Amino acid sequence: MSEDASRDTPVTDGGIVEHRKLIVAGTGIAGLTAAIYAARSNNEPLVFEGSEPGGQLTLTTEVDNYPGFPEGISGPELVNNMKEQAKRFGAEVKNGVLKSVDDSSRPFRVELTNGDVYTADAVIAASGASARTLGVPGEDDLMGYGLSTCATCDGAFFRDQKIMVVGGGDAAMEEANFLTKFASTVYLVHRREEFRAEDYWIDRVQEKVDAGEIELMLNTEMTELHGTPEEGVDHVTLVRHPEGHPTEKLDDPETEEFEFDVGAVFYAIGHTPNTEYLEETGVEMDAEGYLETKGGFGGGQTATDVDGIFGAGDVVDYHYQQAITAGGMGCKAAIDADDYLEDLERAESDVGEPATAESDD
Repeated sequence: MSEDASRDTPVTDGGIVEHRKLIVAGTGIAGLTAAIYAARSNNEPLVFEGSEPGGQLTLTTEVDNYPGFPEGISGPELVNNMKEQAKRFGAEVKNGVLKSVDDSSRPFRVELTNGDVYTADAVIAASGASARTLGVPGEDDLMGYGLSTCATCDGAFFRDQKIMVVGGGDAAMEEANFLTKFASTVYLVHRREEFRAEDYWIDRVQEKVDAGEIELMLNTEMTELHGTPEEGVDHVTLVRHPEGHPTEKLDDPETEEFEFDVGAVFYAIGHTPNTEYLEETGVEMDAEGYLETKGGFGGGQTATDVDGIFGAGDVVDYHYQQAITAGGMGCKAAIDADDYLEDLERAESDVGEPATAESDD
């Protein structure tokens, strides 16, 4: 076992660190909301931080659309407050990333990437989705300081500024369209001539292009962001080639490199749900890896095809992807898990009760 294993809990026979009623994967808004509700239901949840503690919200310097904070609140502060709230009610939070869940028997066998193994009666998957990035210079320093992956979250901070959107699918079209509410001009950067978005969104964007609100920068890619955390994004470096995919043709004399002034950049190149640890289970996923839950009305909306495994937040939701919707799903998952655990306890109790002898009367 690695040295960062949980050493406050002794390893039991068979290599199991301990058994828990409920394990929650992830400490974003969905996971922490689930932890709060589960702890208040006396389910003593064990919450693992995951590979991105706090989730996408920790990349947001100011959160102005979460109810209850009229002056706004920083993403990290909101996450930390919720974590302390969960702990106050009895949730335990540990560093750790889930590697696999074995659903071939009960209780579930949950293995972490550091080799530690736990068992659990129920699991809530709230490990979020990671925004895809370009990996260009300046990206790490400016994420949350003029570089964002969520137009709905951050667009209003850049009123009357030039805003650049990178991407060519439905998400990019939707975000570019949304950002015209705030920007002086939206520049949509795409590495090819043709978009892969649906015709509906292409038509919507073309209307904005005709109105002068969006400018298309096709066959173009961004190679560097310039600015500081204090001042935000100042400008970007772009490359363009008439046949597209310019970063693959940097030595081609037809490839043009140029600087471009913008006040903000939004990536809209998709998200990758963090659900690899459930790939060997019977949980149904779509082609992208998002969990398929029961949905609908009534209880059990967050249940997956595997009894005892529930999904909440961005591992399920690829559309809204907002903190408030993630919190609502986390609440639902905790309630669904509580119902499941009560049914499980009741069934085990019934099995353990001796049969009642029939009367001779």
